[in-house]
Amino acid sequence: MLRRAPVLLARLARPWVPVLRRGAAAGGEEEQFVFPEYEPEPSEAAAAAAAAAATAVPRREPGRERRQRAPVAAVAGRPDPSVPPSGVSCSGCGAELQCRDGAAPGFVPAEKYRSLSEGPAGPAGLRGAVCQRCWLLAHHGQALRLRLPPEQHRLVVSAALRRPPRHGRGPLLLYILDLLELPDPVLPQLPALLDPDVPAAGLLVVGNKVDLLPADSPGHLGRLRRQLAAACSRAGLRGAPLVDVRLVSAKTGFGLEGLVSRLQRSWKCAGDVYLLGATNSGKSTLFNSLLRSDYCKSRAPDIIDRATVSPWPGTTLNLLKFPIINPTCDRIFRRQERLKEEARKTEDQLSSEEKKYLNQLKKQGYLVGRVGRTFQRQNSTPVVDFDPDMLSYSIDEDPKHSPRKHEEREEFTYNEVKDARWCFDTPGIVKENCVLNLLTEKEVKLVLPTQAIVPRTFILKPGMVLFLAALGRVDYLEGEKPAWFSVVASNLLPVHISTLSNADAMYKKHAGQEFLKVPMGGEERMKDFPPLVPQDITLKGIGTTEAVADIKLSSAGWVAVTAHAEEKLLLRAYTPEGTALVVREPPLLPYISAVRGARIPGTAAYRTKKPPSLVENLKTTERR
Repeated sequence: MLRRAPVLLARLARPWVPVLRRGAAAGGEEEQFVFPEYEPEPSEAAAAAAAAAATAVPRREPGRERRQRAPVAAVAGRPDPSVPPSGVSCSGCGAELQCRDGAAPGFVPAEKYRSLSEGPAGPAGLRGAVCQRCWLLAHHGQALRLRLPPEQHRLVVSAALRRPPRHGRGPLLLYILDLLELPDPVLPQLPALLDPDVPAAGLLVVGNKVDLLPADSPGHLGRLRRQLAAACSRAGLRGAPLVDVRLVSAKTGFGLEGLVSRLQRSWKCAGDVYLLGATNSGKSTLFNSLLRSDYCKSRAPDIIDRATVSPWPGTTLNLLKFPIINPTCDRIFRRQERLKEEARKTEDQLSSEEKKYLNQLKKQGYLVGRVGRTFQRQNSTPVVDFDPDMLSYSIDEDPKHSPRKHEEREEFTYNEVKDARWCFDTPGIVKENCVLNLLTEKEVKLVLPTQAIVPRTFILKPGMVLFLAALGRVDYLEGEKPAWFSVVASNLLPVHISTLSNADAMYKKHAGQEFLKVPMGGEERMKDFPPLVPQDITLKGIGTTEAVADIKLSSAGWVAVTAHAEEKLLLRAYTPEGTALVVREPPLLPYISAVRGARIPGTAAYRTKKPPSLVENLKTTERR
């Protein structure tokens, strides 16, 4: 969580400089570089208090620290095993609503379940409701512990993709890929999820979270798109022809209008569309953005609830869907006219609300897009109920309010959906050998970047060590000259520079503490956390302006290594045992070391530099 606005604005007024903090451990050799702009606020107890107040178990002060370290929240409310399942899906995650088992998906406390299902609407009163897990994720950022093995997500996706084809052809697969996770570990597994007898009609790969990556050179988007296409080729995809690759930000809207146009132009309304991908790739965020775009029927946003979005892996547990609009020639023409009109606008011509929203997105990402709607639903004239009995009372008596009529939830008509094609949001496939699987919910929030990443570059000599929190470490063992190490990771994760002789002592003393930040929880936490295991890496430099490779420390981030031409480097990288360490060649952002300021005297760090944000589909104002 960022600091409050007055403090944040005051900090932003300062020069963009990392703060150097020297520690006392191991002779004071280690250095920590953090950003004042991104220092997290002390965690508030409101969320924990709300969850505890909902339970019938009294709070005990001695167990307070243990609850804070727990990876998930406790179930609140009592189950009732005698009540059968509802047959109604949670509008947030798609699980069937039930009150029988608090550890199973779709749980709603029995008291709340009865109040919804036994009301005037009967079981229909549960429509639009969310389970307790989605409610805690949305309102308090907490996750409930569920008895749901990772294989269950894969089974749900595979069963959906193996359905008999509707409308005479297979579905279009829209695979959402987190660009920060290239090479994607789930993409090569996609053919195993398909039915060989019912091939998909096509595969469109969407590289998400492009807004988090800074532009390291002109034309970096074209290079990223080529790298994404190359990753698809290396994955050896079978069973679905690759239609296209796109770069988008489901969060800021960048590239979404182009994606909708591509889908309507090539796929039209030929069949169903399935959103697939690994956990935390942004499928549900994209689902919600498409639900508010020209890709869905005009009445859908008023009838279908938004999917629950959370950094906790595996938020979506079952299928969610909305009906796709039929892109007739008239609709495509009207949509193109709207896009042309919006492209002629400048930022000064936007309303105050649009400017405010745009400025918020600029703070979150480098690339911003504006997603609009051409086909708005016509609002019907409200009907006023006139009750003459409300006026027939004497001056000595109070008015008697007649019982309020039950407001029926709006539904699609039969004609609207009888031949509809649907866009499905599916559960994310759990990534194996991922460091996020080892972290608590608080730690996940620190590791997953939600703001534009500011690269941090350091110049190291042989015998120096770089720590990324307590999740990764890179040792510079052998080399003739200094080399540049650029860290691309969440701005909330600290970076430490130490010497090879002091690195082990520093890790032993500070792992689990505030100094290294993640993991958090002290010695007790580190007893359950796997040790760091090494892997030797040999690289050969290609020049002082271009990185030779990225050392990807599982999902914690990566370090781009830049060295003199023909310079041989011997490195040793560490990640927690059981997690994947990948040497990515070519690097994702080869010129990232150039995105820096001047060298900070007396340190190994350079001043940071944040490129400006760009808004898509908006005319830039010419400055004289």
